[in-house]
Amino acid sequence: MPISANVMSIPVDFEFPYFYHFPPFYTIQPVLVTRDKQLAQWRELILKYHTDLKIKTLVLHECPLWRNASIGRELSRDEIQVVMDDFVKSGHGEWEDPAIRTRCRILWRRPEQLSSDIYDWAVANGYINSVCTVYELHSGEDVNGMSFQGADEELLRRALSILESQGKCAIFKGETSEEDGLKFF
Repeated sequence: MPISANVMSIPVDFEFPYFYHFPPFYTIQPVLVTRDKQLAQWRELILKYHTDLKIKTLVLHECPLWRNASIGRELSRDEIQVVMDDFVKSGHGEWEDPAIRTRCRILWRRPEQLSSDIYDWAVANGYINSVCTVYELHSGEDVNGMSFQGADEELLRRALSILESQGKCAIFKGETSEEDGLKFF
């Protein structure tokens, strides 16, 4: 059953990879080696789209990626599920609703990668032995263009927990979660 009636439109400033315009891309391939390559391309597209546009959650049957009107092709609901199951299995996404699997949190970067990015930023910007807030780390002027700018708060906190377990930061409770403080070591 086509999903085109529910699909949102794609922003015009997003640049699609070449394979988005290749009709067989919209049919899950039966040959395993070919399917693995195809699913890798879907992972790449989903991640790039959501990262570039700073979209934190993919709502399965509203995502505009599943349909390419210019070539008259789209994935079926079952094919979308195959693509998303692979995406989650790869570690780039997590179901927000695991029982029904309709909303997927996009992990722009894995928590381990994000923790490394955050610590590198702290070192490069003189935050070692200094304090900042979670809000500053998420939305401050000093983080423009960083991989963690605008990141999902839960993902950001997981990355900070990794740094805390490595002895690279301490987290101090504030009145709100955005006011929580961080000290980098």
